[in-house]
Amino acid sequence: MKVGFAGAGKVGCSLGRHFNETRHILSGYYSRTKSSAQGAAEFTKSTYFQDLDTLVENSDIVFITVPDDAISGIWEQIKHMPISGKMICHCSGSLSSEIFKDIEETGAYGFSVHPLLAVSDRYTSYRELPNALFTIEGNEKYLSKIEGLLSSVNLRTVRINADVKPRYHGAAVLCSNLVVALVKAAQDELRMCGFPEESLSSAIAPLLLGNAKKVILAGAEAALTGPIERNDFGTVQKHLQTFSGLDRDIYRTLSKKTLEIACTRHPEQDYKALEQLLADYSG
Repeated sequence: MKVGFAGAGKVGCSLGRHFNETRHILSGYYSRTKSSAQGAAEFTKSTYFQDLDTLVENSDIVFITVPDDAISGIWEQIKHMPISGKMICHCSGSLSSEIFKDIEETGAYGFSVHPLLAVSDRYTSYRELPNALFTIEGNEKYLSKIEGLLSSVNLRTVRINADVKPRYHGAAVLCSNLVVALVKAAQDELRMCGFPEESLSSAIAPLLLGNAKKVILAGAEAALTGPIERNDFGTVQKHLQTFSGLDRDIYRTLSKKTLEIACTRHPEQDYKALEQLLADYSG
């Protein structure tokens, strides 16, 4: 089956290069930006298409790899083409295959295919794809074909339901983008402690990476340490008194979630005073 890409950004380039590296047949790329499509085609050793119609005509599977807001617009163009028997996929985390409105009438089959991975670079992220889990949903009759395609290029998959896509994507944001924001908050506080800019990353790396590794290997409960887990009321109170603004809000909110973990891990402990502190504290 020939695979084509409408959109030549980070996800499209990464998937295309991975398909090429695993000897899968690519038709090529179309993009509204000519230079992007040409660059993607060169990077993946495939073909640049000047128009969407020709790309679709030469592809059995079309991946729409454009920003979420542009997916429906591309679909509105594709749905009027002769696409019976073709598989149409998008790679949005938050949108489901239901965005392919009236696809049943075209004879084509719609799917969402999303990698649980921060695809951050157009030309290097393809190397990380085999480590990622791909969530897929769509036409039930032909979902096994998408599974087969991804399996044939050594990519792992799990099926999810269309109605959970917003919750699923939100969960992905919690452990990806929001972790970046959390690290930035920690760095901001360390700056106020006098840490030089060049040492911030190396200072937090053992703590951040060590915790992440333990959470993955042993689970959240086993990985938990610190003043909440120890029921150290005085230390948490001092933190709340020291932090201000958004950083204090972040600390307080995440401490409430941390307290839930601590209570599960140590049901014999009485955390009521800490719970009250976190609920009532206003500075």
